[in-house]
Amino acid sequence: MKRGPSGKLEVSSGSGERVEAFVPEPLPPTPPINFLGPLQQGLERAHLALGRLDSLASLLPSPSLFLYSYVRKEAVLSSQIEGTQSSLSELLLFELHEMPGAPLDDVAEVSSYVAALEHGIKRIRGGMPLSSRLIREVHGVLLSRGRGSGKDPGEFRRSQNWIGGTRPGNAIFVPAPHTQVPDCIGALEHFLHDDSSGLPVLLRAGLAHAQFETIHPFLDGNGRVGRLLIVLLLCEEGVLREPLLYLSLYLKQHRAEYYELLQAVRREGDWEAWLEFFLEGVRQTAEGAVATAGRLAALFQQDQERLLPLGRRSGSALRVHDAMKARPITSMKDVRSRTGLSGPAATSGMDVLVEMKIVEELTGRPRNRAFGYSGYLAVLNEE
Repeated sequence: MKRGPSGKLEVSSGSGERVEAFVPEPLPPTPPINFLGPLQQGLERAHLALGRLDSLASLLPSPSLFLYSYVRKEAVLSSQIEGTQSSLSELLLFELHEMPGAPLDDVAEVSSYVAALEHGIKRIRGGMPLSSRLIREVHGVLLSRGRGSGKDPGEFRRSQNWIGGTRPGNAIFVPAPHTQVPDCIGALEHFLHDDSSGLPVLLRAGLAHAQFETIHPFLDGNGRVGRLLIVLLLCEEGVLREPLLYLSLYLKQHRAEYYELLQAVRREGDWEAWLEFFLEGVRQTAEGAVATAGRLAALFQQDQERLLPLGRRSGSALRVHDAMKARPITSMKDVRSRTGLSGPAATSGMDVLVEMKIVEELTGRPRNRAFGYSGYLAVLNEE
């Protein structure tokens, strides 16, 4: 439905030139969202897929094993959208305090994304509502180190920003003037907790993400915080017990359509087209996560069955295998800590896994070595 512009233009001064900045109208849209037709079907499919995803928390023998790596995979993808070059393996090595192959700033940015998500989930579980304060806290953690650390972490911007182009005058889009940001975020916060709208949580998440990206309240990190906003809202509302829904891969694969639909919301008020796209992303992403978890469970079982017939050698090898399931890239020090094995026993168990090509040594060093669970990493890197 094309409602016309979903906001108004306001004259702003950016980089010493006169520009027209876009101030969005508060949510929900007027006229209300049309649930009939494709949007209703998309909502049903997305809810079904999301229910299957949430069931992972009870179906997997140890959901934390999957969550640990899946969160880090999302951190890498979300940061790659912003231009970092870090890989999942480099992030895991960085967390072991090994020397990564990517520039340090890149890996630090991705590691900060993990910390920001964990901070947000912890605060929500501690009873803090998804609010302006929590959004700023998450942003502060996200930009605590790396290339964005000099751009007011945890603070709404105090100057005009823009998207695309070299300055506001030739930008693709100019968000609201900084003086309007507190009111815009305040209205968004009210919408997030306004039950009178009657909108399903998934639609509220889609609307809130688009609105947040339109407000663009920070000097840097808006895309990453906007994507975190989705999973934080779903966890707060109890739709997901664990933070397992991440749309970065879907948005990365459909980047041009994503940006065009956000622009269509601003120019024409076509919220339905955006929400159909968003719901399809939820469906694909949830189904992909379920399939990935299934492949990992099958891999773990297959490798365990290969180790069982080894007699006395299987005992330490199986315990090291369990440690590798918890951390697909790890060190001998970490393995000893997780398994309780002595140094020689842990080394013997790891040698078995290397011989069977379940694990490979990554550093090529005689000391302080790191090991990677090859099949596990291959599954996570399939996309």
